[in-house]
Amino acid sequence: MKRILYTLTALAAALLLLAGCTVDGTPVATGQGDTGGDSTVDTDRYDNLLLECNILSDATIVKVVGGSSAQGTFVGAICRWIVTGASTTSVTFAWYESGSLNSEKQIAKKFGYTTENVKIASQTGFTQRDPKDPGKCGVTARAPSRGVFTWWTEPRDGTPADPCAVPTKLMELVLSGGQ
Repeated sequence: MKRILYTLTALAAALLLLAGCTVDGTPVATGQGDTGGDSTVDTDRYDNLLLECNILSDATIVKVVGGSSAQGTFVGAICRWIVTGASTTSVTFAWYESGSLNSEKQIAKKFGYTTENVKIASQTGFTQRDPKDPGKCGVTARAPSRGVFTWWTEPRDGTPADPCAVPTKLMELVLSGGQ
């Protein structure tokens, strides 16, 4: 009897769930919908959304990495570049405005990364390395205004002599306001 009661309860819950999943309207492919000015999203509120991705120019990132070109993308709170040239390197920048060095270091250690305290342009920070991927290095430092900045580099073609040299140089440039 209990089995029947459980089955009926599960069936009723499934029906309620499915009934709540209907959507009115006609589906259209991405980019094909009507954008005729009736939008209620105030896009002016997001005019600086990609500002942190311009904290250093693409040309500066290419020069520091030692590549010949960069293609950037933005995903949530993270800016990414693929720098190509003699080798290919993934570069990532993140500004966690409410982040702290302690919480970022704890997260790195939970991932099993090794950390080392550093000073970059008079700011406290740390490097983080993945023992399973010795070419990859992240550098996190206090942001001058609030939160923390993090630069990661991940060469796709081998391991550099000093994997933390490039993200450290990128951090130095950001913290010193240099291009």
